[in-house]
Amino acid sequence: MMPKDRLVSASSLEDELQFEAGLRPRRLADFTGQARLKENLQIAIEAARKRGEAMDHVLLYGPPGLGKTTLASIIAQELEVAFNQTSGPVLQKKLDLSGLLSTIQPRQVFFIDEIHRLLPDVEEMLYSALEDFHLDILIGTGPGARTHSMPLQKFTAIGATTRQGLVSAPLRSRFGLVLRLNHYDVADLTTIVVRSARLLETPVDLEGAEEIARRARGTPRIANRLLRRVRDYAEVRAKGHVTKEVAMTALDMLEVDRFGLDEIDQKIMRTVLEKFGGGPVGVNTIAASIGEESETIEEVYEPYLIQLGFLHRSPRGRMATERAYDYFKVPRRFGGAERQPELF
Repeated sequence: MMPKDRLVSASSLEDELQFEAGLRPRRLADFTGQARLKENLQIAIEAARKRGEAMDHVLLYGPPGLGKTTLASIIAQELEVAFNQTSGPVLQKKLDLSGLLSTIQPRQVFFIDEIHRLLPDVEEMLYSALEDFHLDILIGTGPGARTHSMPLQKFTAIGATTRQGLVSAPLRSRFGLVLRLNHYDVADLTTIVVRSARLLETPVDLEGAEEIARRARGTPRIANRLLRRVRDYAEVRAKGHVTKEVAMTALDMLEVDRFGLDEIDQKIMRTVLEKFGGGPVGVNTIAASIGEESETIEEVYEPYLIQLGFLHRSPRGRMATERAYDYFKVPRRFGGAERQPELF
C-alpha cells in the first residue's frame, strides 16, 4: 500500500494539473494578449484549413508561463486535429522519436516542449521528418547495414523553448513560423485574472484582480497561482470575496511586493546594491553570494528585473539602475563611498 504522504503528494500534483488545465483557454479568441502573434497564427490556421493541408511547423519561444503549451493545444483545436505532446528530455533515443512519429495521423499536431534539450542524434533524425516527412532508419549492423526510408503522414510540428539561442540553426530553419511570446501588461493580466476567477466561481473586484495582476511578474501562470492563494485567504478571512484590500493583505503575507518581487529577487538586488556598490558585478559572483545557481538567475530572475528597469546587463557585469536605488532606498555609492552630486 502506498504511504499516506505519497498519496497526499500525488493528489496535490493531480489537483495542480487539473487547476491549470481548467483555466487554459481552448480557442484563439479566448486567448488574452499577444495580439500580433495571434494574428499571425490565425492567418496560418485559416489558410491551412482552406487548403485542407497540414499547417506549417511552428516554433514558440519566450519565458516560462506565458502560454506556449496552451497555444499548441489551441492550434490543434482550431485545426480540428489530434494533439500529441512530448518533451525534449523524454526523447532519449531515436527509437523513442520513430515510435511516436510512425503512428502520427494526417495533419496532426505534434508538440515538443523544451525542444532545445533534444539529444543531437534525435535532433538529426527529426530533420528529415520535418522537411521531407520521412524517417531514415538504419537496419542491421556492420557491412550488411542498410538505410530504410519510412514515409510519414504530413503533420504540424510545434516546438516550444525558453532558450531560443540553444536551438540549433539547422533545426530552427525547418520551422516556417518562429514566434516570440512577450510578458503581459497589467491590463491583459487583469483580464486573465477576472476570467480565471469566474471559472473558479470566486467573486473578485476589478481593483482586486488588478492588484493580483500587478504582482504577477507579467506571467499568466503566476497570476493564476497568486489568484489561487488569494482565494484561499478570502475564503478563510474575508467571506470569500476578493477586494483590493484582501488581495494586498494576502499577497503581503506571501511576501510578494507590489512589483511581484519575491525573496530571491530582493536578495539579488540588495547584493548588487549593498555588497557591490551597484556593480558592475558578474552573475557567478551574485550566485555565490546568495547561494543560487547562475543559470537560474539568468533564466528566471534576471529578465524580469531588467524589464522593470532595476538591473542593467553590461559587458563588465550587472549594474543597478537609479530606479533600483530609489525603490530599495539604498544610498547611492561609488567606489565604496556615497556618490557626491556632480558639479556640472
